[in-house]
Amino acid sequence: MPADGGRAGAEWGSTTDAAPMYPSIVAQEDVPITMSDGVTIRATVYRPADASGQPINEPLPVVVNLTPYTRLVNTLVDAISEHPELGPLLQAVVRDADLTGTPFDGVEEVASVLLGGGARLLGINRNLIQNGYVQVVADVRGTGYSQGVWQVLQAREQQDSVEILDWISAQEWSNGDAAIAGISYSAINGLQAASHRPPSLKAVFAVEPAEDLAHDIVMTGGAGGIGFMPLWLTLVNTLKFLPSLEALLTGQFDPAWLADRMAEPYVLGEEFLEATFLAEGIAAYDGPFFAGINPQVERIQVPTFVFGSYQDIFARGQVRIFDRLQLPPTHKKLVMGENYHANPGWRMGEAGQPPRLDVLARAWFDRWVRGVPNGIDNYGPVVSDQMGGGWVTTTSIPHPGSEYRKLFLDAAPSGSAGHSAHDGSLRETASGQARLSVAPGVENVCSRDSALGTAGLLALLGSQCTRDGRTAERDAVTFTTAPVAQPTQISGPMNLRLVTRHDAPEGFWHVTVSDVAPDGTSTTVTSGGLVSSRRAIDQARSTTTPDGDYIDAVHPLTRESRLPVVPGERTVLDIDLRHTDALLKPGHRLRVSVFASSLVRYIPLIPDLAATGLRPQHIDLDPAEPSWLLFTEK
Repeated sequence: MPADGGRAGAEWGSTTDAAPMYPSIVAQEDVPITMSDGVTIRATVYRPADASGQPINEPLPVVVNLTPYTRLVNTLVDAISEHPELGPLLQAVVRDADLTGTPFDGVEEVASVLLGGGARLLGINRNLIQNGYVQVVADVRGTGYSQGVWQVLQAREQQDSVEILDWISAQEWSNGDAAIAGISYSAINGLQAASHRPPSLKAVFAVEPAEDLAHDIVMTGGAGGIGFMPLWLTLVNTLKFLPSLEALLTGQFDPAWLADRMAEPYVLGEEFLEATFLAEGIAAYDGPFFAGINPQVERIQVPTFVFGSYQDIFARGQVRIFDRLQLPPTHKKLVMGENYHANPGWRMGEAGQPPRLDVLARAWFDRWVRGVPNGIDNYGPVVSDQMGGGWVTTTSIPHPGSEYRKLFLDAAPSGSAGHSAHDGSLRETASGQARLSVAPGVENVCSRDSALGTAGLLALLGSQCTRDGRTAERDAVTFTTAPVAQPTQISGPMNLRLVTRHDAPEGFWHVTVSDVAPDGTSTTVTSGGLVSSRRAIDQARSTTTPDGDYIDAVHPLTRESRLPVVPGERTVLDIDLRHTDALLKPGHRLRVSVFASSLVRYIPLIPDLAATGLRPQHIDLDPAEPSWLLFTEK
C-alpha cells in the first residue's frame, strides 16, 4: 500500500471529511472522578448531540485524552482551529503562503501544524465526537483543575489512567470500549496505560511519544537537554495554578486544589537544580525514577499506531517503540515524519503523502474499536518521510536489504568545506596521521539541532539555519565523502567511533551527519552527543554488527558507570546517532561534523562543564587506531 494509502486512504479521508452523523456536541465540564486514594481528577466529557443540543442517548465508544497542560489549552486549540470562520481562514493563509527564499520560511513550516490534523489530536476531536464517539479529556493528577500533586508519569499517575478507564466503562454513555489518543506527554501516558492492559482499552494512537526519557531528551549522552526541559517544567508548573473559571463564577472553588498546589509549587524543581549543579538527582543517572516512567512497550497487547519524526525531541526512541511492540504488522504502525515536535502533520494530507493525522486516527479507531474493515490493517507498517527523497513505505528502519558500511575519518581535504575549522574527508580506508582540534563555539545556535532541541521554536530562524548547516559547521571539524554516483539510501541508527585526546579531565562532543548538495547546502539528517566520561556502554541494551562494532551504542547514566578522562591520553568514544532515513542523490555527499558544543540542544551539567574548562578538544587520526562512521545503506 503506498504512503497515501491508495484507494483505502482516499476513503479514510472522505469518511473523515463527510457530513457528520450528529449535528452537535454537548460538553459536561469539571466532571469529578474519584481515585482509589480519594484524590479527585476532573474531566470534560464531550458527547454527540442532536440539533436541539440533547446528547445522544445510547452507549458509545470513548476516546480518552490525559493531559498535564490543563483542559483550557485543549479548549483554546479547539476554539481557534475549529472556529467556522477563523479556522478555514487560518488554514487558507498557511496553505497559500509561500515564504520560500525569505528569512521567514520557518514560520510557514511551523504553522503547517494547522494543515496536518495535529490540532484535533491535541485539542477536541469534533470529528470523532460527531460521528459516534464520546471524548473524555482529563487533567492528570496535580495539573489543570485536578487535585493532588503532579506525579510526572510515575506509578500513581499510571494507576490513575487505569482507574479513569474503569470509571468510563461504568458510565451510561459508554459501551465499555475505549481508545487513547494524544500528543507528546499524552502519547506517553497512553502507552503506559496500554502496558497495564486495562480490559476496556482497545487501541492507542500515540503522536510523538518517548521510549526512554533520560536518554531521549533529559540527559542525552550525559548532557542536559536545556533547550526543552527547563521551559517545559516551568510551563506545566505554571499552568497548574490556573483555576477553573467556572468554579470561581459558581462559587464552587475547591480549596483542596489550592492546598495541593501549594504543597509542591514547582514539582521536580529541587531535583532539577540538584542534577544541574551537583550532577546528582533523578536527571543524572539511570535509576528507579526513569525505569518507572518509561513505557513498558513489550507488555502492550492492543493495536498501537505511533507517529514520530526524525527531527522530534523524542526521535531517538520512536523507531525503537515500533520494534519493541510485540504485535503483528497489522496491529502496529509507524509513520516517521520530518517535522519538529511543535508541528506534527507537516507534509501530510496532500497527494503522495500520508493522510492527515486526524484521518489516520479516525481510521485506526473505526477499525479497532468499532470493527469497521477499512483496510488500515494493511497500511505500512512503516511509512517514512525519507530526507532527500519523499514518502516511502517499508517494513522496517533500517530498510530491508541494507548493509553495513564503514567510512574512515581522514585529515586530507575534501575540497567541499572550506568554511569549517578543518575540511577533512570520509574515505573507504584509513590513511595518514593527524591531530585535529575543535573548540566550543556558539555558531550552532543557527542549526537544525537547535530547532530540534527547542521542540521547533528555533525553526523560526528559517531554512538558512535548519536546512543548511554551513553556519554551524564553522565551529566544527568536518569529514566529507566524494560525490556519490548512484542514489544511496541510508537508514537506521549510526555510530561514530572517535579517538580523542583532552587537555582537561572532561570533554563533550556533538556530532551531525549531513547530506551535502552540489551547491554546498548541508542538511543535517541525524545527530548525537556524548560527555566523554559517559562513554561506558551497556552491552545488554546495545546493538553490534557481526564484526562486533557498535551500530547502536547505549551509554548508561549511572554514577558507577562514569569513566575517568585522563588529560593527554587517548580516549575512545562510540557516539550513538539517532535513527534516520535519507536518500543521497547522485552528486551529493555525506558529511560528518564534529563539534565541542551544542549550546541550545544540550550542554554538560555544571560540574562536567566546569571540568571541560571549555578547552579545545582533539581528534587523533591514526590508521593503527582509526576513527570511523558506521551506518547501513542500500
